[in-house]
Amino acid sequence: MNKYSKKSFRTFFLFFFTFLIFNSTFLIATVRYVSKTGLSIPPYITWETAADSIQKCINISVFGDTIYVANGVYEEQVVMIQGLSLIGAGADSCEINTINLVTSQNYRSVETADSSLLTGFKIKVYNNSTWGIGIAVNGKSIVTLNKISRGRYGILNGSGAILNKNFIENVSQGLRLFNSNAVVSNNSVYTDPNSQAVVVAGVYIEAFNSNYNLSIDSNYIDAGRGNGILKSVGARPTIKNNIIRFTQYGADAIFLDYTDSAKVFNNLIIIGTGYGGINNNYTLYTKMYNNYIVGNSGAYGISAGPNDIIKNNVVTESNIGIVPYATQNLTFQYNNFWKNNINYSGFTPDSTNLSVDPMVVNDNTTQGELDFHLQKYSPLINAGDPNILDKDSTSSDIGLYGGPYGESYIYVDLPPRPPVNLTANVDSLIKLNWNKNTEADFSFYNVYRDTTFDFTVDSTKLIASVADTFYYHTFPSNVETLYYKLTAVDNQRNESSPSEQVSVKLVTVKNEWVPVNNYILYQNYPNPFNPSTMIGYKLKERGYVKLYIFDIKGELISVLVNEVQEARYYEVEFNAAVSHSGEVRNLASGVYIYQIFVKGENNIPVFSDIKKMVYIK
Repeated sequence: MNKYSKKSFRTFFLFFFTFLIFNSTFLIATVRYVSKTGLSIPPYITWETAADSIQKCINISVFGDTIYVANGVYEEQVVMIQGLSLIGAGADSCEINTINLVTSQNYRSVETADSSLLTGFKIKVYNNSTWGIGIAVNGKSIVTLNKISRGRYGILNGSGAILNKNFIENVSQGLRLFNSNAVVSNNSVYTDPNSQAVVVAGVYIEAFNSNYNLSIDSNYIDAGRGNGILKSVGARPTIKNNIIRFTQYGADAIFLDYTDSAKVFNNLIIIGTGYGGINNNYTLYTKMYNNYIVGNSGAYGISAGPNDIIKNNVVTESNIGIVPYATQNLTFQYNNFWKNNINYSGFTPDSTNLSVDPMVVNDNTTQGELDFHLQKYSPLINAGDPNILDKDSTSSDIGLYGGPYGESYIYVDLPPRPPVNLTANVDSLIKLNWNKNTEADFSFYNVYRDTTFDFTVDSTKLIASVADTFYYHTFPSNVETLYYKLTAVDNQRNESSPSEQVSVKLVTVKNEWVPVNNYILYQNYPNPFNPSTMIGYKLKERGYVKLYIFDIKGELISVLVNEVQEARYYEVEFNAAVSHSGEVRNLASGVYIYQIFVKGENNIPVFSDIKKMVYIK
C-alpha cells in the first residue's frame, strides 16, 4: 500500500467515522482486511489473517465496520451492508472483476447499502456495454474515486447519494439516476461510441415527478454518439460547471424533457460533430445562464420554449445559434451569438444581445489548450444582466465564468490573433489581401517583406503599417522573388505572431511578376514543445492529404490528417499527452518526425516533405 493510499484511507475513515457517530446506531466498529495473500482466518482483523474474498469479509461485518482491501483482482460480486466502509487500495491496482459472472442486463457488480462508503476500486463489469451495472448505489451512500469499465450502466442510483470523482468508460449510460436527489460532481464519463443501446448518455435522469432536486456539477462528459446529459420526465436538476464534448456524431449535449423547471448554468459545450447544444423540450421555466457553446457542425446552439429565461450565454460557430419552438414569455437577454451561420431563427432579439468577437484566451478547437476566460479588453466584460453579479460582486460578465457560479480571475491582455488568408495578386502593382481581425482592441497591421524564404519578422523587414485589409506594393528592382508576412497590432501595441507567408516571383522569360502558390510544410511551433504544438502546411491545389507523426525509430504515433482538402493554408495540433480519441499517451521525451504526403488529381503524388520536432516532458 503506497503513501497516497494510506493517506486516503485515513481521510475517508475519519470522515465516515464522524458520520456514524451522528447516526449512532452501532455499538462497536471493527476494522477488517481483505488480501489475496492473507490466511483467510475470521474475523480478518489483521493483514496476516485477512480474508481472501471481499464478500466473505462483508458477511461477518456489522454496521459501522471498515474493510480495507489490498491490491489484487477479486472475481466476485460484492453486496455491501448498511453502514459499511469498503476501501480499496486504489483504482489502479485493486480490481473487482465480474466479466465472467454477468448473467443479465441488470446484474450488479457492486451494490451499496444505506450510509455506506465505497472508494478506491477498479470495477470491470462485462466485455461490452450491453449488460451489467458497475455500482448500484442505495441510500445515502458515498461513492468516490472508483474506475468503472464497460457495462450497461456505470453507476445506477435511486437515492440521495454522493457520487464524486469516479472515472467511468465504455458504458451505454455513465450515471443512471432514477428518483434521485444525488450530488454528482467531478466525475469523468466516456460513453461507448459503439454502443447498440437505444439510449446512450453520459448522465441519464428520470423521475416519477418533480420532487427530486439533484445536482450535476463539474463533471467531464465525452458523449460519444449519444447525449451528454439527458433528463427524461420528472426531476428538477441543477446542471452547472460541466464540460460536455463529442468525439463522434452525437445527439444533444443537454436534453431536457418534460418537467416544470431546470437550471443550466456555466456549462461548456463543445459540439464538434454532435447535433445540438442545449435542447429544452417542454421543460417549462428553465433557466440557462452563462453557458458557452462552441458549435462547428452542430445543428443549433440552443433550442428553447415558452417561459424560459436565457441570459449571459455565448454560442459560436453553430449552424443556428438559437431556435425557439415557441416564444411566449421567452426571456432572451444579454447573450452573445457570434460566427454562427444563422444567429437567431424565428424571432428578433432585443438590443441587450450582442454579436461580437468574445475575445476569450483560446476558443479554437484545433489550436492548443482551450481556455474560455475573457481577455482584458473583451466586450463581454460587465456586459451581462446588471441584476446578476459575478463572484467578485461586479456586474456580470457574459460567458462561461460570469455569474454567481463562475469564478473571479485576472483578465490577461493578449496580442491579437495572427492575420489569416493572406494572398497576393499581380497586376500593375503587387496587391496583398487578408481577412480582417475582429478583436475589440485591434488597431493596425504591420506588413513585412524579405527576399529569404520563411524569414523572421523584425523592424528591418517592416515596409508598412496599415489599418485596411489590403496593401499595394510596387515592383522592386534587382530581385527575383519576394516573400510577405503580416502581424496584427492592438491598441496597447501588443503584436501578434506572423501570418502565413505568401510570395511573388519574377518570370524572366516574360519579364513579369506572378504569385507563387507552392506546397509548403512549415516548422512546428512551439519547438521544443510540451504537451502540444501546431504544424502548418500550405496546399497549392486541391488534393488528398496525409499528415503522419513517427518516432525516431520510424514507428507510427498518430495520423493527424487523412482527407481531401482545398488549396489554402492549414494548421493542425499535435498533443503528445492525449490522442485524438481522448486516450492518454505515454510518449517519451525526444525527437519525433512529422511527414506530409499530398496526392492530386488521378491519385498522382504531387508533394511530400518531412521535418523534425522535439518533445520535452
